[in-house]
Amino acid sequence: MKLLFDFLPILVFFLVYKTTGDIIIATAVLIPATLLQVGYTWLKFRAIEKMHIVSLALVVLLGGATVLMGDGDFIKWKPTIVNWLFAVAFFGSQFIGHKNIIERMMGDKIELPHNTWRTLNLAWVGFFILSGAVNLYVAFNFSEDVWVDFKLFGLLGMTIVFIILQGIYLSSQMQNKD
Repeated sequence: MKLLFDFLPILVFFLVYKTTGDIIIATAVLIPATLLQVGYTWLKFRAIEKMHIVSLALVVLLGGATVLMGDGDFIKWKPTIVNWLFAVAFFGSQFIGHKNIIERMMGDKIELPHNTWRTLNLAWVGFFILSGAVNLYVAFNFSEDVWVDFKLFGLLGMTIVFIILQGIYLSSQMQNKD
């Protein structure tokens, strides 16, 4: 259910774009949809995930520029900027504290050698960099309609494939905690 809720603004953007064929209108609807998502999360849990804050800020900034300038190129940068910010955060986590981000997120559930945590973290860094680059390639080398499809299905598909590959790697490395 949380995954569906996280994708709700993207789904709204996609449906509005497919209905109207207008990226400016779809973006104009995306901004309040994202605000509502974050507002609802705050009201329900009294906390907001950092990813939602970053996404909201970029939707308001780049979405606002898209609507005000009448230029869909601004919103096309959002997935890339989000992915590259995550790449920087994951990479930087290798040098801050004793555990990188992946180990902080999953370390209480599975036990792995330090080098395996490092490999997983760096794999995510590479994935985020690649996702951002592929988004830009699709955004500026294909039609707007193709990019909208890619934004929902392509990036999600890439993430699912990466998580499956990570699971295969983990299964060969993992030792369950008792």
